[in-house]
Amino acid sequence: MSTIDPPVIEIRDLHKSFGALEVLKGVDLVAPRGHVISLIGSSGSGKSTLLRCANLLEESQQGEILFEGEPISWRGEGLNRHPADRAQVTRIRTNLSMVFQQFNLWSHMTILQNVMEAPVTVLKRDKDEVEAAARKYLDKVGIGDKCDAWPAQLSGGQQQRAAIARALCMEPKALLFDEPTSALDPELEQEVVKVIKDLAAEGRTMIIVTHDMRLAGDVAEHVVFLHQGKIEEEGAPDEVFGNPKTERLQQFLSATVPT
Repeated sequence: MSTIDPPVIEIRDLHKSFGALEVLKGVDLVAPRGHVISLIGSSGSGKSTLLRCANLLEESQQGEILFEGEPISWRGEGLNRHPADRAQVTRIRTNLSMVFQQFNLWSHMTILQNVMEAPVTVLKRDKDEVEAAARKYLDKVGIGDKCDAWPAQLSGGQQQRAAIARALCMEPKALLFDEPTSALDPELEQEVVKVIKDLAAEGRTMIIVTHDMRLAGDVAEHVVFLHQGKIEEEGAPDEVFGNPKTERLQQFLSATVPT
């Protein structure tokens, strides 16, 4: 990786604690431009916490986080460590759109208004320009006919696709997905999986925390298996799923991968 094109996100020796509980115990992660990284692991392994630290929604106690080669500035140490430059945090966070397990749509706004809100109010972009982009992204995720609907009128799969359109409308440098399909039944889950696969095929930079091993294997260039706050194993999907080296990963896959 040349200095001309640094990774969109790079994490070095990251430690994160909630009080006395250490959740991340020295994690390294690199998300090169145009690559998809899948984070897998059992509940409590630290994968969602790692994603939230990458987006600066959680404050870590040790280690470096770099966005396009720019390190986050910190002040203080340990549990008293906080970002030193709030403007830097805001700028970086607006370039890292996050899609959560729960859709987090505003119930008092139409789907179109939900998608337009952040680009207009946060980025101060022209309203007409944002509306055109919002309609384009809603078409892209297959719900262009739902612009005037309210969130409660949509299925779970449609709401999650609206949340993805909202993330895309920020024109982010990377998309971060935190269990984007786990709240959906299998039929609706496939609607969202198709959208994520299409985005991966476009060459978008993404980090995906998922319980869906097929999704993790199909879209990612690199799979990271977290266990008890550390990276137990990582590599190309064929290696991780086809030839797991550690006993813990073998156990995990035997319990999660459909036969």
